[in-house]
Amino acid sequence: MNILVRNLERSITEAELVELFKPFGTVKSAVVVMDAGTNKSKGFGFVDMPNGREAIKAIKGLNTLKVKGMGIRVKAAEDKPEAK
Repeated sequence: MNILVRNLERSITEAELVELFKPFGTVKSAVVVMDAGTNKSKGFGFVDMPNGREAIKAIKGLNTLKVKGMGIRVKAAEDKPEAK
């Protein structure tokens, strides 16, 4: 399951995201979305957890948790509609 993580403190790394989610289960990947022009974090990212049950536990356990002073928002990522 792909998970959207919003309201990230700008210095959070992909490795820190993995460590945050790891207690809930297997983390396939983590990506912090970067601004192409400045190469700085946009304050959100995605975590991929292959086990849906573990992903739901992570969402419930981490939503609104304060990480580096910021209350993160965690939810299942919605698929982008296909461009026509």
